[in-house]
Amino acid sequence: MEFQSSQEYIAADQLQWESVDAGVKRKILGYDDQMMMVCVSFAKGAIGVLHHHIHRQVSYVESGSFEVTIDGKKMLLKKGDCFFVAPNRVHGVVALEEGSLIDVFAPARLDFLS
Repeated sequence: MEFQSSQEYIAADQLQWESVDAGVKRKILGYDDQMMMVCVSFAKGAIGVLHHHIHRQVSYVESGSFEVTIDGKKMLLKKGDCFFVAPNRVHGVVALEEGSLIDVFAPARLDFLS
C-alpha cells in the first residue's frame, strides 16, 4: 500500500516547499487551530530574522547547527538540541551550516496559511 497524505498522516515528500527568505524554505506539516508543526530548511549562512509572535514555539534541530538568539542571548545548537520560545520573545537563528529545524507552534500560525 502506497503512503499518501491525509489530515492524519502526512507524507512530507508529497508537500511543496514554500520560499520564506533567501536560503530559507518551509513545509507546513500537521496542524489544526491549536497546534502546528513546520519543517524549515536553511542553506549555510541563511538567517531566520529576529521576530516575535504571540505563539509558544519549540524548535528541534533536525540537522546542521545554528546560532539561536532569544531576547539577545545567543546559544550554539546542533543536531538533537532544541529551544523553547515563550510568547512575544524576540528570537531568530543563523544557520552555521546547511540544516533544518522542526518548529511546533501553539496555537497554530494561521498567518502561515494565507
